[in-house]
Amino acid sequence: MGLRSIRLPQTGIFLYESKHREGDVVDVHHHDVYQILYALDGEGRIALEGRAHEAARDQVVFIAPGAEHAIVSDTRLTLLVLAFDAAALRVLSALEPAAATALSRSFLHKPGALQSGEWRGWLRKLLHDQARAEQEPLGGSAVKLTLLNVLHMLAKSAQAPTAGDANTLRAERIRRNIDEHYFQPFSLEALADKMGISSRYVNAIFKEQFGMTPVRYLTEVRIERARKLLAETDKDIVSVCFEVGYDTLSTFYRTFKNIVRLSPKQYRQLAREHGGEEQDPSIRK
Repeated sequence: MGLRSIRLPQTGIFLYESKHREGDVVDVHHHDVYQILYALDGEGRIALEGRAHEAARDQVVFIAPGAEHAIVSDTRLTLLVLAFDAAALRVLSALEPAAATALSRSFLHKPGALQSGEWRGWLRKLLHDQARAEQEPLGGSAVKLTLLNVLHMLAKSAQAPTAGDANTLRAERIRRNIDEHYFQPFSLEALADKMGISSRYVNAIFKEQFGMTPVRYLTEVRIERARKLLAETDKDIVSVCFEVGYDTLSTFYRTFKNIVRLSPKQYRQLAREHGGEEQDPSIRK
């Protein structure tokens, strides 16, 4: 039992691999920095502030400075360890105080299938940014920005309800994923694979919760964003098309007109005639 120091680089952030053989025991200890443990593979147990928990693939453990913890590996256990100082939480607190408050204590979190994919994506990016930080002048800034995204995701998990209908929670995760990544390519099949359910089931639970399919919701999010850009900026229509996630101008025009009942050009002209304010699509001259 006692303090185990972790030496951090100039960025104040270090992501590294920690391997444990079957039967390995890491005795009770604590650190003077923050840690996030992400289980890549294997099974074991972790004692966190006197309470024992099962640890398995995709398990996330947030450990505050000074929190006593220990690890026992029942099989070969591979962890990614993200260690960082308090600077990132100070920035997060200034941007979103509630998120920082959610990270004021240690806790365990088991992401769902969809969120596990998000975790792995951010950790891969952080590894990539960390490697670049040693070679590029602005590489350290990329590491810090990526860490903020990881912490924000973790804070949302800490604030999430602990009970509720599983399908409602799944539908909310799908909606949040679309809201945050609407500008990226979308595949219903890939989303279903991440969640471990069929694409038909994804459609069913989302439609039950929100009254439309995920693809329809994605379309409405993209077009709503396009309306805002057309009304409030001078960006070329082809740039707006690209920014909201469409690869071809023809598809963007057709989709926009089907929903708004005006072409993007006509909609922009109408908005400018009304002082640059967006108009309800039912208002026509």
